Amino acid sequence: MRVVEQAPVRGRCYAVLTPADLARLPEADVVAVVRDPGAVWLASLGPALVAVVCTTGTPRSHVGIMTGNLGVPCVVAAEFAEGPPPDGTEVEVDCSGDDGIVRA
Repeated sequence: MRVVEQAPVRGRCYAVLTPADLARLPEADVVAVVRDPGAVWLASLGPALVAVVCTTGTPRSHVGIMTGNLGVPCVVAAEFAEGPPPDGTEVEVDCSGDDGIVRA
């Protein structure tokens, strides 16, 4: 599913499971991979946040609404065939079509 329709963006993905994880993230090009569709604390990343990939939720989840307000691409209900990419993996998040796509 897609929440924000726009051109693909690139960044490095990081599992962000709790607000405490924010401290270990770089200052730019973060693609946050979350399980909690209520993870609105991601907004504190500011311009470092380039996309969010949530493995649960719907476009009407808190994270979908927050990213829409920020203009940040968001894929919800994401499924990874072999699990999420390891932290630091460069990915492209493409929300330009009917379904959001994450490419490693």
